Amino acid sequence: MNRLVTRAATVATALPLALLAGCATTAPAPAATDGTVEVVTTTAILADLAANVAGDRAEVVPLVPEGGDPHSYEPTLRDIRNIVYADVAFSNYLMLEEQSLITALDTNLPPGVPNISLAEEAVKYAAEIIPLVEDVSLDTIWLGLRVTGDGAAYGADRTADVLFSATGVDGPGDLIAYLTGSFGDVDRYFDSTDGFDRATGYRDDTVTLPPDAHTHLSWAFTEPGYYTLDVRAKLQVAADQRPIEIAEDDLVFAVGVDPYGAPGRTDATVLDAGHADLTLNLDAERFELVLDHEHGSGDVHQETFDLGRVVVDVPNTALHEIPGDPAYRFLGRPGEPVYQLPQAVLGKHVHGEIDPHLWQNVRNAMAYVEIMRDTLIEADPEGAAEYARNAAAYLDELAALDGEVRETIAGIPRERRTLVTTHDAFGYLAQAYDLTIAGFVTPNPAVEPSLAERKRLTETIRNLEVPAVFLEPNLAARSSTLVEVATEQGIAVCPIYGDAFTADVATYVDMMRFNARSLASCLSEPKESR
Repeated sequence: MNRLVTRAATVATALPLALLAGCATTAPAPAATDGTVEVVTTTAILADLAANVAGDRAEVVPLVPEGGDPHSYEPTLRDIRNIVYADVAFSNYLMLEEQSLITALDTNLPPGVPNISLAEEAVKYAAEIIPLVEDVSLDTIWLGLRVTGDGAAYGADRTADVLFSATGVDGPGDLIAYLTGSFGDVDRYFDSTDGFDRATGYRDDTVTLPPDAHTHLSWAFTEPGYYTLDVRAKLQVAADQRPIEIAEDDLVFAVGVDPYGAPGRTDATVLDAGHADLTLNLDAERFELVLDHEHGSGDVHQETFDLGRVVVDVPNTALHEIPGDPAYRFLGRPGEPVYQLPQAVLGKHVHGEIDPHLWQNVRNAMAYVEIMRDTLIEADPEGAAEYARNAAAYLDELAALDGEVRETIAGIPRERRTLVTTHDAFGYLAQAYDLTIAGFVTPNPAVEPSLAERKRLTETIRNLEVPAVFLEPNLAARSSTLVEVATEQGIAVCPIYGDAFTADVATYVDMMRFNARSLASCLSEPKESR
């Protein structure tokens, strides 16, 4: 295998592409020279699965570091070096990973190297997938951005980007659309306080999404009245090509005023609740407003509206005080009122329509292992016997783990198998092991929780006699609402792992075993006895 000789020159050409992907400036590490098969994975969970198959024949390197959030991690130059020298690459995809990480992987991986999207391939290996159903029980509309269609007619693939730009706003105050990350960091996407600058191509007021994806946003308005937001979209097929103009349109908001009185929209449909997205339909080359309707048990259908025939209602109940956190000073001075539609899901969370967290069902992780075995055998035929032997042993271990998790959770009284968490990452766990998800609580740090929100959470816990709620270690610092309500109700706050390991729980087997035991320990006893 002469990959290190043939790829040494590739590093020099890959680094400019890395910079295009938005990478941090970290010096690349020296390449291995012992002939070991090089495997890169996007996350540590995938790296652990791959390492159990690869054994001593390969070095497996995750791109997202321990404790990192795959939804928001930005690749470094060290990551690009690892990609350039890789013989095999595994990503989860289904929009789990930050798009810039996927772009860095697809752009810098040498031609001919297997580049496997495990979640998409897993169905062929009998994995079960479920739709991503989000909480639509909000006091106001939950408004995000969405792209439908894959752009194949333009030659687009999964590295393509759709550029949503705000190009103007007409209203009595300022309009700001922003996103709050998992650790409280804030990104402003549309911000009229400094204008929308045509000279810069609106790059300061642009959101980037891959095809067939959507993201959440918070929307803030400084004064009551009617606002008309002008938007346009372009398709960036490749970094070295000019973006293609796709569509322009406008969206009307009624902020603290009668939504049925919007000028020119008196016969429009008023949208005031549920999950909706300002949507670019790539196939039809037009903007739409797509509203999800949920009917329980994951049954969701969509209704589509022309932008010219809808008004988004921002009621007076959306009026909140600006928090004291300096990160939100762009909204105004602390304590001043501002109208807000919260993003509802904390963190940068671009995703598609299928829940990407397949590994929370051990049987799905077994499908991943089978894909990894077959991919490594194809990439390194001389190691076929070792890969097959390692995979067989690990699959036996995972089958036993599946039984252990199932038995452990089955020991929880059925009426207490209710899960309340901070992150919608446990649908597969619930489906596979007979749990009920009563809700996921992801407070928006930009606003104080409303009395209605706290009351709803309190009543859920009280009515269902939930003995405990669950926090992921990397999100615990930003889950004050759930912790406060749990404390008021005298119930436990227990750990659960979703997307990332820690130093104490550093393997997939440990993670699933820990989750099962934490659920059993915290849910089995009635809260009165805790």
